Amino acid sequence: MNIRELLSEKVRTAMSAAGTPSDCQPMVAAAKKAGFGDYQANGAMGAAKKMGTNPRELAGKIVTELQLDDIAEKVEIAGPGFINIHLAPQWLAQQTGSAERDTALAIRPAETPQTIVVDYSSPNLAKEMHVGHLRSSIIGDALVRILERLGHTVVRQNHVGDWGTQFGMLIAELEEQLAQNESATMALSDLEVFYQQAKAHFDADPAFADKARDYVVKLQSGDEQVLKLWRQFKQVSLEHSAEIYQKLNVSLTEADVRGESFYNNDLAPIVAELQEQGLCSEDQGAQVVFLQELADKEGNPSPVIVQKKGGGFLYATTDLAALRYRAVDLNADRILYFIDARQSLHMQQVFTLARKAGFVSEQVSLEHHAFGTMMGSDGKPFKTRSGGTVKLSALLDEAVERARAVITDKNPELADADEVARKVGIGAVKYADLSKTRTNDYVFNWDTMLSFEGNTAPYLQYAYTRVQSIFRKAGVSPESISADIIIGAEQEKALAIKLLQFGEVLAQVADDALPHVLCNYLYDVASLYMRFYEACPILKSDVDPATRDSRLRLCHLVARTLATGLDMLGIEVSEQM
Repeated sequence: MNIRELLSEKVRTAMSAAGTPSDCQPMVAAAKKAGFGDYQANGAMGAAKKMGTNPRELAGKIVTELQLDDIAEKVEIAGPGFINIHLAPQWLAQQTGSAERDTALAIRPAETPQTIVVDYSSPNLAKEMHVGHLRSSIIGDALVRILERLGHTVVRQNHVGDWGTQFGMLIAELEEQLAQNESATMALSDLEVFYQQAKAHFDADPAFADKARDYVVKLQSGDEQVLKLWRQFKQVSLEHSAEIYQKLNVSLTEADVRGESFYNNDLAPIVAELQEQGLCSEDQGAQVVFLQELADKEGNPSPVIVQKKGGGFLYATTDLAALRYRAVDLNADRILYFIDARQSLHMQQVFTLARKAGFVSEQVSLEHHAFGTMMGSDGKPFKTRSGGTVKLSALLDEAVERARAVITDKNPELADADEVARKVGIGAVKYADLSKTRTNDYVFNWDTMLSFEGNTAPYLQYAYTRVQSIFRKAGVSPESISADIIIGAEQEKALAIKLLQFGEVLAQVADDALPHVLCNYLYDVASLYMRFYEACPILKSDVDPATRDSRLRLCHLVARTLATGLDMLGIEVSEQM
């Protein structure tokens, strides 16, 4: 149980003893302003309104019943009825000491573990991954890491685009290049170039275009030779994606791939079931569902095409099949989609129709966690100087090169500089994205993200290395220190409270799918550590052994918290920088 939960339970019990209505729940949160205590409860105001009494008088009764034992050194009433709780240094010392010795950092698993399906990344296998895939890949991966840490069963789903009419063209092109004694790996070494070649061939050669259309039919009807070529194309494309995931330190593997093709055999049954339920009807030759639930201002229902006039299926049909598979076969309690904001209406339609058709029960939480766009300095979506799409692989390579230059300038004698540059460069790109509110657009800026000052990955990674350097200078290992933690200075208290909020923060991120909350927390930890480091000497000769060892243990908890938090964001740390 974290501090907020503990205090909430104590205040709830006191409110009940004070005679407040049972449906009045206390609102307990960390105080945001200095002088307001460490935590603040405002349950008295809502309860007083229901009871028709004075909030301050009711707050006084609640404080009288409040049993905080040694948890708080002072409890006071402020303003119209706030209850300010000042935590006892001795209790904080005990809690931080327990967290520092705990392999789990006092992070308690969720009381009710769930099966959670997370849909993220989802590149189109016909093209190389580009910057447009970055946000989905890293935001989704941060969430699965956090959810797993909290004890949930997480099922990663990489819904790759590996089916559709364009694959007839691509397979026909691959066949012709293989006939010229090229291997599939060689032919597909640059997916962008390969796609452009296939498209140019399709546009210029009517015979090739006819062959490509014929291959679409053969692919969809299960022709073994065409399927064999399709599997080769898919495998090489997935290997390209795997290389990016490895560079990016994203935990997706080939086992997590459930592409569009996976649901192909369920598309016709989906449409048939919608027809049987009277939910879809023919409209201009297509099968369409009209959702009154999503009607516009004029009352016109929102149309969802599930089968085209020629018999082909659409993304909505595939997404309905995927939803049913995840809810029924995977037995999901929550299904999270990390797809950009432009798909919001589409996801609303799919969710609404899946519920209406009974494909997904009301007990399953369906969540579209939309995100904004990475922008260039011109305020437009991030592009190359020539206006082309930025390949994700090239972006990551440049990040490492730039980080290498920054690190070399800062520490020319650093050993393993290449490895440190990789961690700093990749971490900088990821953190610059994850530290922004997910729903907002953000401007990509190399100088800002690679800075060792401010809310950046290098700043946090450097804070970690500073702790490691202290232990090297002290000549001791954290495990060898047996002294109790002592909380005396205000900087020690502020740092201890922040460190003990780790579990609260992770629970919030798991609920709201907002990784920037964790980023801000880690930045606060690092900033408070720097203040502590400046105000509270550790290795100076005039520091007594008990104080030194206490502060070393606090340093160790800081390092573990930073490393664990960054790892949940998919960012690595180094012993030296």
